[in-house]
Amino acid sequence: PALGRVGGIWEAKKIAAMAEVYNAQIAPHLYAGPVEWAANIHLATSIPNILMCECIETPFHDQLIKSTIKVEDGFITAPTAAGLGLEVDEALARAHPYTGNGLHLEMQEAPCDYVNGNAFEGGAPSVKS
Repeated sequence: PALGRVGGIWEAKKIAAMAEVYNAQIAPHLYAGPVEWAANIHLATSIPNILMCECIETPFHDQLIKSTIKVEDGFITAPTAAGLGLEVDEALARAHPYTGNGLHLEMQEAPCDYVNGNAFEGGAPSVKS
């Protein structure tokens, strides 16, 4: 389930509970950036049948949340600060307002290319380090 589409953490916990009855694991989908990622991490730490937490790491997203979520050796440590545990760089967010008219993961004419690679940046602008 994608938390941004199923109704949030509480509804996803209900889905996970239904899946657990059938010994099924949950791998929350991530399509909406680092805030949904933080919510997915909180869901993952609260259910017994988590398989994995999907992530999309980009330099822009890392700067946007001031490196408050870290992936080390393939593992994510849940944030411990209040709320979702994020610190958002509001000035950076204001400097890059969304001006499109659709989601960044809408259906496209060209298929995903696993042979030549994809340059997916999560719809985020390029940010120089």
